[in-house]
Formats: sequence, structure tokens, C-alpha cells
Amino acid sequence: MGFFSNILEKLGIGSANAAPVPAPELAPDLAAAPTAAAPAAPVVNAIAMVDVVAQLEQRAAANPQKLNWRTSIVDLLKLLDMDSSLAARKALAEELHCPVDKMADSAQMNMWLHKNVLGHIAANGGNVPRELLD
Repeated sequence: MGFFSNILEKLGIGSANAAPVPAPELAPDLAAAPTAAAPAAPVVNAIAMVDVVAQLEQRAAANPQKLNWRTSIVDLLKLLDMDSSLAARKALAEELHCPVDKMADSAQMNMWLHKNVLGHIAANGGNVPRELLD
């Protein structure tokens, strides 16, 4: 299991802890003849949504350290009780395909990594606010 998979596991993404999100309702086909049977709606696999912000805020409130997970990848990893060392962050950056030029500068790598970790969390069913992804 990869480092990022561990992050998802810590957040309960992909587990039974996630609340299912209902599939969107499809608009009726107005061009169909009134006597025609309505086509069956396609089956859509609902993605389970996890409120990442609520979880992290709760963890931050309970943590004796003042951790700013909204801007710091180190603080985010600490809140998840994960290794936040430079070596661990480099491994995570490699797993998420960080550009080589950013890997050479730890500050740039950290900024890239923070944004991309949150983006990947959102892509996997984490409810992450838009302002944290831009």
C-alpha cells in the first residue's frame, strides 16, 4: 500500500465510514412520445463522500500543537499521525509524480505536495473546499 493510500485510509475514504452520495437525477426526455416507456436510468456508482475539513478541524482542536493543515503538508501529515519527515514527503511527492524541478527545492515541493494531496483526496471522495484546491 502506498503512502497516499494510507492518507485515504486515515480519513476513512473508501471505507464503510463514508456517507454515500446519491446519484444525480436525470431530466426526463421531453422529446419521447407520451406512450413510449421511459428508458431505464443508467446505473451510477455513488461515490462515498467524506467531510475532510470537519475531520481535520476536530483533530486540530484535540492536538496540543497549533497545526495549520490548511497550508502546511507537514501539519496535515502530523494531524493524520503520519511520518512528516523530508524523506517521507519526498516519497509521497514521487508517488504523486511531482515535477523534478520542484523536488530539488523542499519549499516548492511542499507547496506542490499540499495542493496535490488535497486535490487527490477530493478526487477520491473527500469533501475539500474549492479555496483549498486553487
